[in-house]
Amino acid sequence: MKQSLLQETGISLSEKVIIRLIKEENLVVYTPKSNKFNSYKGELTPYVPNILNRDFGEIKPQEKAVTDITEFGLSDDKVLLSPLIYCFTGFPITWRIGKAPTSELTNSMLSDTYQQVGSRPMIVHSDRGFHHHLGSWIHKMNEFGYVRSMSKKGCSPDNAACERFFETLKKEFFYPRDWRFTSIDEFTIELNKYLNDLSRNDSRRN
Repeated sequence: MKQSLLQETGISLSEKVIIRLIKEENLVVYTPKSNKFNSYKGELTPYVPNILNRDFGEIKPQEKAVTDITEFGLSDDKVLLSPLIYCFTGFPITWRIGKAPTSELTNSMLSDTYQQVGSRPMIVHSDRGFHHHLGSWIHKMNEFGYVRSMSKKGCSPDNAACERFFETLKKEFFYPRDWRFTSIDEFTIELNKYLNDLSRNDSRRN
């Protein structure tokens, strides 16, 4: 509200004044719905250990990475994001955006990662979602030389580095804006722009 007033009228009010006005006028702050995506469908392949074991620190880049899928609820549909996030920086190196939780979403992201960093014994940690149990995912992991690591069932702290990124992403990019009249294609463009800006800023720091 503070930002909207400044942009539309040039008037800058303190947060205390804005809070008072909201209470006096009985205004309700619009918060877009954003459900936590859950892709767990039971164990589909042999058990994969938690090699990362919540050790998200890195001595050098490209040793450890985390991944998951998060969902953005829009007025007419939803958008899903599948990134690969380096533990060394806390930022994604690759990502794919889609309208449905298909294997293409995660597999394409993994192929993009290979194009970026090549083959190496990098630990790629995920939750126990069915995408990361599929034969196509396992084949690509083995082909690219990456090491599978998985959280315990329903244990979000095991993938805390990825959860932190999603939380920051939604606080900075998603929640402050009104997406009610934004199409999926328009939202995808804005999300890609935000992630590309993150990636560019991160590369400058390094």
